[in-house]
Amino acid sequence: MDVRFSTGGSHGVGAIGLHGGMSEENLRAAADAVLARLVGDATGTARLRTDQWRAVESLVVERRRTLVVQRTGWGKSAVYFVATALLRERGEGPTVIVSPLLALMRNQVEAAERAGVRARTINSANTEEWDTVHAEVAAGEVDVLLVSPERLNNPDFRDQVLPELAATTGLLVVDEAHCISDWGHDFRPDYRRLRTMLAELPPGVPVLATTATANARVTADVAEQLGTGGTGADALVLRGPLDRESLSLGVLRLPDAAHRLAWLDGHLHRLPGSGIVYTLTVSAAEEVAAFLRQRGHTVASYTGRTENADREAAEADLLGNRVKALVATSALGMGFDKPDLGFVVHLGSPSSPIAYYQQVGRAGRGVEHAEVLLLPGPEDEAIWRYFASLAFPPEEQVRRTLDVLASADRPLSLPALEPLVELRRSRLETMLKVLDVDGAVRRVRGGWVSTGEPWSYDTERYAWVARQREAEQHAMKGYAAASGCRMEFLRRQLDDPEAAPCGRCDNCAGPRFGTDVDSAALEAARGELKRPGVEVEPRRMWPTGLPAIGLDLKGRVPPGEQAAPGRALGRLSDIGWGNRLRPLLEPPSQDGPVPDDVAAAVVSVLADWARGPGGWASEEEDMPARPVGVVTIDSRSRPQLVRSLGERIAAVGRIPLLGTVEYADGAPGHAPRSNSAQRLRALHGALTVPVPLEKAVEAAGGPVLLVDDFTETGWTLAVAARLLRRAGAQGVMPLVLAVRG
Repeated sequence: MDVRFSTGGSHGVGAIGLHGGMSEENLRAAADAVLARLVGDATGTARLRTDQWRAVESLVVERRRTLVVQRTGWGKSAVYFVATALLRERGEGPTVIVSPLLALMRNQVEAAERAGVRARTINSANTEEWDTVHAEVAAGEVDVLLVSPERLNNPDFRDQVLPELAATTGLLVVDEAHCISDWGHDFRPDYRRLRTMLAELPPGVPVLATTATANARVTADVAEQLGTGGTGADALVLRGPLDRESLSLGVLRLPDAAHRLAWLDGHLHRLPGSGIVYTLTVSAAEEVAAFLRQRGHTVASYTGRTENADREAAEADLLGNRVKALVATSALGMGFDKPDLGFVVHLGSPSSPIAYYQQVGRAGRGVEHAEVLLLPGPEDEAIWRYFASLAFPPEEQVRRTLDVLASADRPLSLPALEPLVELRRSRLETMLKVLDVDGAVRRVRGGWVSTGEPWSYDTERYAWVARQREAEQHAMKGYAAASGCRMEFLRRQLDDPEAAPCGRCDNCAGPRFGTDVDSAALEAARGELKRPGVEVEPRRMWPTGLPAIGLDLKGRVPPGEQAAPGRALGRLSDIGWGNRLRPLLEPPSQDGPVPDDVAAAVVSVLADWARGPGGWASEEEDMPARPVGVVTIDSRSRPQLVRSLGERIAAVGRIPLLGTVEYADGAPGHAPRSNSAQRLRALHGALTVPVPLEKAVEAAGGPVLLVDDFTETGWTLAVAARLLRRAGAQGVMPLVLAVRG
């Protein structure tokens, strides 16, 4: 790829008659003219505020590196679009904006067009346009290029495009700059690649970093990184008060998940305009959206699992007020700009008050009043613990990865590297990005290689970050329990020196909403949350790279050795059955017989399974036969629970309990929580079908129910099913209490 970028001159930004010797008064007038186009002010009376003008002046006149820490809705995008127009009219190169989320990019492109600024994007959702975009930038036809942070470490982009782009850019903008700092709540390793680009910028190229969610420590860290590159000047920090006059904050404590759903059902229509309902997990978002739709509300779900086309449609529907709400995870957090968003409701507390401030900041940007409500749940802390477990790995796992790369004779891709280390792919990739920034590894075409550079594990820093996360969780619980002003609480978490009581929140002005729920809505919510049953997809393909760790397994699992689609009572991340199952399956739970209500719900799952599509009670051809027996999987942590569950199912179904798939002598009682390849290696040879069970399965002459307490990756069920199929079972139908994760 051979790309050359043109500085372009005054294309498309509007003739504003700017010259190098223009007076400050004329420059300000030119800036205001661009602002008027940006906001659609036909009268031409729009004016930059004093603080916005100071930021523009620092970029256009002083050519400084500037960090703007201002509340959501302050107008940070106006600063960089106005600065872009002024710089382009002077013949400077295109502005490069590093922006974290696709939705934010789409908003920025539309805003740029209003200002007469031509913007294009390079991100994972428009790969088919990359060559065209590169050509347009090279021809000087693009004023603003928005780049996702992941592109910065793509080998082709980093080695061939980025150096030329750094040499010709007229302004570099780092949006959501708190992502640079691992002291912050939303650190993203890809952002650290900006150090390289900052260092390669020619002298005098201005840099703007913007964020609404940086406390003093994060602000100092980002400002220090902006000062890299030998400019000899400290970054200018423009920090303003973080009050949001339009927001009315409140907390509602409700008895359980059913009451929270019923409250939302009964009050959603009372909330102003359209808005966002945040949940902590993907499954909760889908669950809540489905319930609200059943109750007649026009809502859509928006998560990291939502396809790009569906995301764009959901965003458009919310922007056009065609839906009352998006039920979303943090995938929407920084990536959506709707000035008239009327409310934000959280079903469950984020783990950080700073992250919470950022999310609620989506509301009330262009309206006088917006409602912000937090409905905390008992599952919140368990979910926090799960996400905390995905933090930077221990030193021994990092060292193992470095050793594997150092001994490899070629670059290793993630699929090739994964079987050789005990890390899941997403966590492995994040770790490699950090190591790349630290100089210990490098991403090249074909995968990752070791640089051979010395690297030390910063135990103190990682421990400090972990303690910081714990402190944020404690603070979030403090926010929910606070008796004082809630906005003041959030502003103090962000080290806002002007924090003061807002006079609007439920503690300052009294609650605006009660905790009452309609009895019919509560009954419907309980029915929805008590409805058991989640499909468990079987594993059909072996993980890649197993031969490298001594397992001669690859490609498709033979159909005759696969499990059938199974069922679970619920997900541990659900707000319904998850709240019932977590006390049974997560520490410090004690082993014991399966509770009656759980056993009854499992029977209900079996009944629905039998009657539903693909069930054994169907009269259609090719449907699986009725199970002829029950087989349990050995458990060294919950033997009573699993055994009693198998016994109850066998008794109700009037089929025999055939036996247990056991662990071989000396084998661990469970596979480690790691990636699929490592789990398979631990399970291979560890599970065994005893001779009495093998004979019983063969004699039964039909499919069997395979019972376990939970499944996380599905590999324990897959290995046990393979053994049972080889022992003569005509089919294996997994049934577990819970899906974890």
